[in-house]
Amino acid sequence: MLFPLLPLCAQDYPRQNIDLDLLVQELFAEQDDENVSYEDLYETLFQYYQRPIDLNRTTPEELASLYLLSRPQIVSFFDYVQENGELLSIYELQAIPGFDRLTINQLLPFVRVQDAGLQADTRPLWQRVIGEDNNALILRYERTLQQRRGYTAIDTNSRSRSRYLGSPEKLYLRYRISHARDYSFGITAEKDAGEQFTWSPSTRRYGFDYYTMHLQLYNKGRFKTIALGDYQLQIGQGLLLSSGYSVGKGSETITTVSRPNLGIRPYNSVLEYAFLRGGAVTYDAGKIDITAFYSNKLVDANLQAQLDTLLTETQFFSGIQTTGFHRTPTELANKDQVREQVYGTSLQYQSDNRTLQAGITALASNYSSPLRKAGAPYQRFEFSGTENYNIGTNYSYTWQNVYLFGETAVSKSGGLGTVNGLIANLSNRVEMSMLYRYYARNFHTFYGSAFGEGTRNINEQGFYTGIKIKPLPKWEITAYYDRFKFPWLRYLVDAPSRGDEYLVRLYFKPNRQSSLYAQMRYESKGRNLTGNTTAMDYVAQAERRNYLLYFETSPTKTLNLKSRVQFSTYEQESPQQTGYLIAQDINFTFNKLRLSTRYALFDTDSYDTRQYAYERDVLYAFSIPALSGKGTRMYALLQLRPFRDFDLWVKYGITHYRNQSTIGTGLETIEGPRRSDVKVQARYKF
Repeated sequence: MLFPLLPLCAQDYPRQNIDLDLLVQELFAEQDDENVSYEDLYETLFQYYQRPIDLNRTTPEELASLYLLSRPQIVSFFDYVQENGELLSIYELQAIPGFDRLTINQLLPFVRVQDAGLQADTRPLWQRVIGEDNNALILRYERTLQQRRGYTAIDTNSRSRSRYLGSPEKLYLRYRISHARDYSFGITAEKDAGEQFTWSPSTRRYGFDYYTMHLQLYNKGRFKTIALGDYQLQIGQGLLLSSGYSVGKGSETITTVSRPNLGIRPYNSVLEYAFLRGGAVTYDAGKIDITAFYSNKLVDANLQAQLDTLLTETQFFSGIQTTGFHRTPTELANKDQVREQVYGTSLQYQSDNRTLQAGITALASNYSSPLRKAGAPYQRFEFSGTENYNIGTNYSYTWQNVYLFGETAVSKSGGLGTVNGLIANLSNRVEMSMLYRYYARNFHTFYGSAFGEGTRNINEQGFYTGIKIKPLPKWEITAYYDRFKFPWLRYLVDAPSRGDEYLVRLYFKPNRQSSLYAQMRYESKGRNLTGNTTAMDYVAQAERRNYLLYFETSPTKTLNLKSRVQFSTYEQESPQQTGYLIAQDINFTFNKLRLSTRYALFDTDSYDTRQYAYERDVLYAFSIPALSGKGTRMYALLQLRPFRDFDLWVKYGITHYRNQSTIGTGLETIEGPRRSDVKVQARYKF
């Protein structure tokens, strides 16, 4: 009986095809997706899909980075392995306590069971690089077909004399070769629409306007990670260092509350500010991992001159510009004007049974010119000067079916930031999460992005509760309630304010081919009263309600249908405003061809009731347009594979607005009621 079992050690479950962009949408479904870094989420999931995680060689943080398993489920997995030995087959997942069928089906595309002794590659690094199949070059071209004001001739009668310097094409190049737990090398280049494709060393432009490059090596002796070039750090709960691979409040109310402690991660994105540039290493000193990092890069800023008391001219800036656009003479003049240096270290301890993790992190930031805010009342407690220091601690502990986590830090100003929470499996059918956060009005962190309502971890206090119930095998109910307040003023909020938010989602999956869910989200948040005619401005509660009904089915292997109905309301001491969107997707999948189409109708009273509708896009690109006004939206995306190692994407989308003579504002203004966009991308796998 033993001999027939031996071949199973290296046997994998037959892998299923998966649409990663739709998985990201379903896992983190939200109708207001402006602050979610889909690109980073997709990048990580796509890498795991190409190189599935070996369940016999994985770590708790690696499994947590999938956002598919709760922490108690992860502990249950390692308890099972400790008691029964390494997995012999992927089918053993069914025997692990707390692993239901829905979770296993979501997990299967990203994991495998493999005997490392039989499959280990002991060739030199250069030979492994030459033979790597995860090795691809991507080229992308996109453009808005209608002419925008920024590309027209200057009108001598107009006050605005600014125009874009470059062409309306947006160009993108990406090359990456990587192997999980071994190495990763990549380079990405981009020219935004309106930027020049030129060679100009005086303005630091060398063809493309933006470049990013990284080289990372893993498991080289005692060194777990060695990074050169551009990288990100995900440590603790992201209070001081967050890589952007994080999710806020959405329909997944359990696994996305805590952050995985991933350490050093490669950077490939075209966001031109949210990364570190230099070097970083993680050293294995037994039970403690020591990470040291240094970053030195130039950032965009508008330098201004000021005379001090000795009549000496000094330069300062009011804030880092994060758009990454260098289209006009003004934007180009602000390019790379301030040098930013960030350096620090982190020590992370993990117990032998992997239930306890604790660490301490210290870092410093320095700017070549002082940062001084404009002096508005809401900016009174913002950072000013050239140097900032942070020190903080993080922890996580699993006790039976309860996972505790948190991070606390202080900044040079003395401001305190802390985030603490728990995730508990109350039964096989009920999971719960709770999280409390407090970020002082003078707490300053430049690369942190912990859980919160605001886009930055400052001037906020709140308590979040989430729940997930599986009353029947094919049904799932998720919900959360979040109550928060802002003790000090904020932008466009001229008084301390408060708010609360809740979401309820009912999900039904009758079979593998169909799914249906209904979702309702409510948010109340204080903001300055718009259209106020009184002499004094004041803050009033703005209430927003979003409703979503979604149905998907695949009647055949070739045909996939999706129907979506969205409705929203908005009111703030004024008559209620409404908006809706109805969309129908028809998608076809053949052997070497895939066609995705959508036709949508939308009608909103104002931008406050705008509708967000996730669209399929080319690989590594994401489209979540905000539709407001009245009109229609249509697109078609064609993906071809004419050759084995060559993929081609072509997307055309058109938005037609009723009762509008122009679209957009400023230099982005389009004369006429239509906007058409085309996008072409090619990928060649070496």
